[in-house]
Amino acid sequence: MREAMPGLRQPDRIRSYFAMERGPLLIVTVTGILYNVGLAAGPLLEGRLAQCLLEILRGTAQWSAMLAAAALYAVVTLFVQGMRYLKRFYVRRFANDVNRNMKRVLYNSLVHRSKPDLEQESVGGMMTRAIADVDACAEGMRKFTTEVFDTGVAMAAYLALLLVYDWRLTLLVSLFPPAALFLAERMKKPVSRCAAAYKESAGVLSGATLDRVSGAVTYRVFGLEERRNAAYEARLADYEKRAVAANLWENTMPPLYRVLSMLGTVPILWLGARNVQGNGWAAWDIAAFTAFLTCYTKLAVKTSKAAKLFNAVQKAQVSWRRVKPLLQPPQAVPELPAAPPAELVVSGLSFAYPGGGPIFSEVSFSARPGQVIGVTGPVACGKSTLGKVFLCERPYGGSIRFGGRELAALSPAERSTVVGYLGHQPELLRTSIAENILLGTDGDASPWLKAVCLDQEVSVMRAGVQTLVGDSGTGLSGGQQARLALARALCHRRPLLVLDDPFSAVDQATEGEIMAHLRQLAGESIVLLISHRLDLFPSLDQVLWMEDGHVTASTHAALMETCPEYAGLYQAQAEGGGSHEA
Repeated sequence: MREAMPGLRQPDRIRSYFAMERGPLLIVTVTGILYNVGLAAGPLLEGRLAQCLLEILRGTAQWSAMLAAAALYAVVTLFVQGMRYLKRFYVRRFANDVNRNMKRVLYNSLVHRSKPDLEQESVGGMMTRAIADVDACAEGMRKFTTEVFDTGVAMAAYLALLLVYDWRLTLLVSLFPPAALFLAERMKKPVSRCAAAYKESAGVLSGATLDRVSGAVTYRVFGLEERRNAAYEARLADYEKRAVAANLWENTMPPLYRVLSMLGTVPILWLGARNVQGNGWAAWDIAAFTAFLTCYTKLAVKTSKAAKLFNAVQKAQVSWRRVKPLLQPPQAVPELPAAPPAELVVSGLSFAYPGGGPIFSEVSFSARPGQVIGVTGPVACGKSTLGKVFLCERPYGGSIRFGGRELAALSPAERSTVVGYLGHQPELLRTSIAENILLGTDGDASPWLKAVCLDQEVSVMRAGVQTLVGDSGTGLSGGQQARLALARALCHRRPLLVLDDPFSAVDQATEGEIMAHLRQLAGESIVLLISHRLDLFPSLDQVLWMEDGHVTASTHAALMETCPEYAGLYQAQAEGGGSHEA
């Protein structure tokens, strides 16, 4: 059962992730305030140390006073750094939790999107969104959370301390830090533009990498390797260019931000010296001058970090805009048992891909529980498309009613209890043979392996039913992959089974044996058997002959008399041992 993530009601809202992490953020708040307020005590104690040293040199103080001041400075520093450690630990925990939760929602959204929607997306683009963009969002939120205290609270504490020492000088030097923040804000457009171009190029490069790896053998065999290498290098060069441009604005501007902020030290050195001499706006000693200069220096550093934070958040905003449409609230999907057997009635069924002409039209037939219906016809006549229509991945015309209910009107969860499908691609999991059949349920895979005549072959494998099939079943032959997928379909039987060419890689004897088992195990299920091999069709309950967009529903015997094309195809395969394809 797919459950909604508790506490995350609006995953496409940033505030939802902050609200979900209230505990860690509370600790970050407390430790952040203590840490940054403690930082403000640093300039005071440093100024006190400088003044104490001066008094010792003048002979008006003892070294014991210096040791006491140093001990206090050490204790305060130890406390401040302890708060810093706790704050950073929980900030990182917050970022990790956000990253995990956001990816969980994103992956949930991707795996439950319709196949047509996924086909419109590039694989590289989806990978970039699922990995790099979520990482960038979580990192931007981490930096923002960190700098709220490391910059915001600290700057407020430093500013308050400066005002205590000399409010006029403070107002004067406070003109410089905002200049850095203003410049950072002006960099928003180029930073966002370059970041968006970089993300787009990263997605294209990921797709090109997958294509280059998956098609390596084909490119090499047909002499296209050099051409594909050149195309890949072009993608890589574009990615490098975009990456440099994206990082240039973020990494070259901070020094300029710091220079602008530090310009305030010039009037401090001049006017602060006048304060020490007694002819300025305030009366200072060496401790006050040292504390003011140190405090402003730290304020300027914090300001430059805040300016850099603006640029980092601007880059994260680009990633957020890319992933936000995919962050949909996960809906609870109940695990429903298989629907009971029922009659299938197809009336006036038609189908066409977007922008194309009809593949077939006016398809009408009915079937009762326990019947096996063969579907065949010439190459590219739409056999496989007819089978996929029952999955309702795309809109169809006409009607498909199972048990009196329109198939397209059912929810995806309800439809999954009705239709079982086995296509050309077995879509095996990268796990054991047993797990590919059982899919996490309890039971024994052996009966299902025997039903598809795969038990003997599995028994001689080193790990038996625990043998790993590899990525997409690469550890098995094509025939073994198809039979393993058929075993899975039978194990999780549905009242309507659509089997697309399940016997294409087995001999006639094995095909007959599997068909006998299929009849027995399918029970009262309606089976649509799509095949180009017709040797089993005389024993089927009905046959659908597809040609030129038209479908004739009849029996094998009737088609042999009324359809010369079907009769000729059957005779040709019978004379050739069933090896001729339609």
